[in-house]
Amino acid sequence: MVSTAPVPQKSVTDEWVQASWDEFLAVANSPSLEACRFYYDNHSMRIEMVPLGSSHSQDDPVVSRVISLFATVKNLRIKEIGNGSFRKTGEQGCQPDIAFYIGATVPFPPRGSAPINLDEINPPALVVEIASTTLTDDLGHKRLLYERLGVQEYWVVDVAGGQVIAFAVADGGSRQIRESKVLPGLLMDVVEEALRRSQVEDDGTVNRWLLQTLT
Repeated sequence: MVSTAPVPQKSVTDEWVQASWDEFLAVANSPSLEACRFYYDNHSMRIEMVPLGSSHSQDDPVVSRVISLFATVKNLRIKEIGNGSFRKTGEQGCQPDIAFYIGATVPFPPRGSAPINLDEINPPALVVEIASTTLTDDLGHKRLLYERLGVQEYWVVDVAGGQVIAFAVADGGSRQIRESKVLPGLLMDVVEEALRRSQVEDDGTVNRWLLQTLT
């Protein structure tokens, strides 16, 4: 369904503002804002400019490779969704840096140009936000969004602090963890060490260290 709500002439970025679902869709579908990311939760929306900084751009693929290599070594079935849009009609919308569907029998989202419809498919098991300028919100409102959305695990990568703040999500709440529950055996210490090494080593060297560590 195409929203007919008017697009605000000057959209506020990096703040949560009260909005209806139709207003959110109008903004999220606006061609003039196609370079932005969009979040919706609890009758509020947030527009973020796509991160352009080098630190964010370098840490994102490191975290992705750690998870991918771990799943490869452990023979886990996994599907990564990079910067994908997820929407649950009238309730939540999000566009995390990385998301993963995990499990031997878990259906993966169909291919297509439309946002992933969470009315028809379950949310991803793991969502990761890389926080270079959004740490407070990633740990605050977005954490609540993902709790309500029903993901099983949520990671916030603090680019400046070099740490991974991970949460297991269950029963409408979350608690901090240092070992993944959806990827049993993967320690946050390993992810953080990979991030530290990536600051001074090339990708191949970091990957070889990861393979030695994970096997």
